[in-house]
Amino acid sequence: MKQAAKSPITRVRHVALAVPDFKKTAEFYRSAWGLEVAHKESDVVFFATPGHPEQYILRVREDAAKRVDLIAFAAENSSEVDALAQRLGSAGVRLATEPGSMATPGGGYGFRFFDPDGRLIEVSSDVEQRASRALEPRESIPQKLSHVVINSPDVQATKRFYEQHLGFRLSDWLEDRMCFMRVREDHHILAIGQGPHTSLNHVSFEMRGIDEFMRGTGRLIRQGKEPVWGPGRHSAGDNTFTYFTDPVGNVVEYTTELERIEDDETWQPRTFSTEPDVADQWGTAGPFEPMVPAMFNSPDQGLWTPSPL
Repeated sequence: MKQAAKSPITRVRHVALAVPDFKKTAEFYRSAWGLEVAHKESDVVFFATPGHPEQYILRVREDAAKRVDLIAFAAENSSEVDALAQRLGSAGVRLATEPGSMATPGGGYGFRFFDPDGRLIEVSSDVEQRASRALEPRESIPQKLSHVVINSPDVQATKRFYEQHLGFRLSDWLEDRMCFMRVREDHHILAIGQGPHTSLNHVSFEMRGIDEFMRGTGRLIRQGKEPVWGPGRHSAGDNTFTYFTDPVGNVVEYTTELERIEDDETWQPRTFSTEPDVADQWGTAGPFEPMVPAMFNSPDQGLWTPSPL
């Protein structure tokens, strides 16, 4: 199948996590990570940032099973949503819901389907925006959701799915272990890592700048939350990184200054090594080895299962 000329996807909206330690995890994202509660119910919290008009960028739901409920992407309009749903259905992709009005905060028009690893994906348009503002200097909270990284037992097959069906383009490789995928100018909004099982690798949140990135990193360290890796600067994407784990073991990242690809048609994907001086340009992050089991995470317990909301 030929890759679409332009992806109907414009950005990543939010990631929805189900967690067994709900209260502790929700409090981590509020008080330590710096997100604000946009909507709250007894067993679910929708987190937003004042720096972005997205209704919410992270959803945390209470469940006995640790899982990724869904990964949500934005489309330009309802026509794009309908056309994508029709193409996926015709190609035999399993739809979890048909296109229609959504009942989650902000409403909108969208549908859900399963990718080849069984994770639930949502594509939507016309979601109501919330009031937002530019973050101030030294305001060390996330200004938007940057990207999400997933683990797949078959990176090549999962990569082909996102290219052929959703129009993602390859930006770079980390050896043959991870591919970085884009839909617009940002170097990647999705990356796919080779893992022993299907799971979440990490979720990345963009900070206002280097100073805010370091201040946010320092805030967590002062609270006794040591980084799993970082602070440092990647080669693939040229972005800064500090990785932490949330209370249930999901890896989350502070980042900033992600590379932009302005000339989409002439871009030639590169392959970077995992050697220490390439993995971290600054040489400040420390050994990478502790990151490996953390990023592999535990197997996702929600595969091929629709989200309850």
